[in-house]
Amino acid sequence: MSDRPVPSPGSPASAPLAVPLPGDAPYVVTLGTAGGPRWWREADSGQRTGIATAVVVGDAFYLVDLGEGALRRLAQAGLPLERLRGVFLTHLHSDHTYDLAGLATFGLYALGDRVDDPVPVLGPGDRGVLPPVSPRATHPPRPVAPHRPTPGTVAMVESLLAAHATDLNDRILDSLKTSPEDVLDVRDIEIPAACGFHANENPTPDMEPFEIFRDDHVVVSAILVEHPPIAPAFAFRFDTADGSVTISGDTAFTPNLITLAQDTDLLLHEAIDFAWVDDLYGGSAREADRAARDHHEKSHTSVADAAKAAQAAGAGRLALHHLVPGFADQRIWREAEEHFPGPVHVPDDLDVIAFHRR
Repeated sequence: MSDRPVPSPGSPASAPLAVPLPGDAPYVVTLGTAGGPRWWREADSGQRTGIATAVVVGDAFYLVDLGEGALRRLAQAGLPLERLRGVFLTHLHSDHTYDLAGLATFGLYALGDRVDDPVPVLGPGDRGVLPPVSPRATHPPRPVAPHRPTPGTVAMVESLLAAHATDLNDRILDSLKTSPEDVLDVRDIEIPAACGFHANENPTPDMEPFEIFRDDHVVVSAILVEHPPIAPAFAFRFDTADGSVTISGDTAFTPNLITLAQDTDLLLHEAIDFAWVDDLYGGSAREADRAARDHHEKSHTSVADAAKAAQAAGAGRLALHHLVPGFADQRIWREAEEHFPGPVHVPDDLDVIAFHRR
């Protein structure tokens, strides 16, 4: 199956994507391609919503991250929740989990018959310790929710359901709807103890990929990547009978990512325009702005380095996503072609990229 265009987002006359019949080559739908916890307000930013990717294999699909707009994009892509086989969260930053509450609350309508086959939701566990305070702090910041300041995926979903308990209990008791607790199988990803992971002291140890999920369509492997201060942060690889795709999550240039992505047919890698970061924060004397600049520089990957990671991994194709800023000119991202010899994609929301075996 070759790449195929889809109608522009929001076009009322557009026909939705058809979920392919089993036997077609697997592909991804880049549901949302922008990064960052903000609504991009520039004139052309509406073309990119929050980061989310659907991995489509046969008549099933899997979600990696749930940024703002992900569930609406699923509907536009013609991917019904009834065919969802799993949700995988690379890390728990808000721009990757924004629509998780929507899945739990609105999703109970589409997933009501999944009591005997609940949808796995896998993501990072509790960090266990707060991150270090920026050296630029002039006074100690006050953390949110000091009673549970670093919840993992299981605790996060519990809190989201509790926050929506008035709504959910109305529907469960009065309308006899199925509880989201019965149709979502939420799990924290268990990191192999032997790797020596510690959220502050050793967040990205050298390690081998480890399997976190398997069904009759895919095997999903994970590895720790470098996205300080959050930890753990994962990249995921989906291996199918017909090809593989690796999704970097948010990360600086990290050898672990190259290990996971060896000979992958498609690598989706985050990218940031550091010139934009410099323009935004570089002239500011505010310590908060300087701290934000520090974060971007230590936690994300330039276009050139994303391409170099793809080359080092021997990837067949490279696609850049989680683009920051969400409104940058395409020419910014095309720099990747100077450093990676294979096909380079800079997808818009709802684009389709096949990852059949080479």
